[in-house]
Amino acid sequence: MADIKIIAQNRRAYFDYTVEETLECGIVLVGSEVKSLRQGKASFPDGYAAFEKGELWLRNVHINEYAYSSIFNHDPDRPKKLLAHAQELKRLRRRVEEKGYTLIPLNFHFRSGRVKVELGLCKGKKHADKRESIKERDVKREMARVIRERQNH
Repeated sequence: MADIKIIAQNRRAYFDYTVEETLECGIVLVGSEVKSLRQGKASFPDGYAAFEKGELWLRNVHINEYAYSSIFNHDPDRPKKLLAHAQELKRLRRRVEEKGYTLIPLNFHFRSGRVKVELGLCKGKKHADKRESIKERDVKREMARVIRERQNH
């Protein structure tokens, strides 16, 4: 199994969306983008993936310019093409066309030296669902605190 090095994670996605399934995709980048990612310079709080002309594109993802690059630097906000098998793209497209589904980048990581993005097939949470998530998180935190206290005594 190839080792995975996480570059950046979208923790907000798990709060705002219900992640139903995940898919690892390749991503088309230029050299200065890869170097910038090696430094962990990526942000994607409102990033998403969308289909255009049968291809999957990643939008609203900001990869900072590489500091040591010359004038041939990349545009930090350009759309990036995602790579996946044709059958997976077809299946995802059908799911996304259903009501309420969207593709959200969950994390960027290196696998065997190549940059990959993990996409989540997500459905937006309602306000009540978010309250439920907060309640579950608080219960888990309280249980962990009680267990810690019992172990210390």
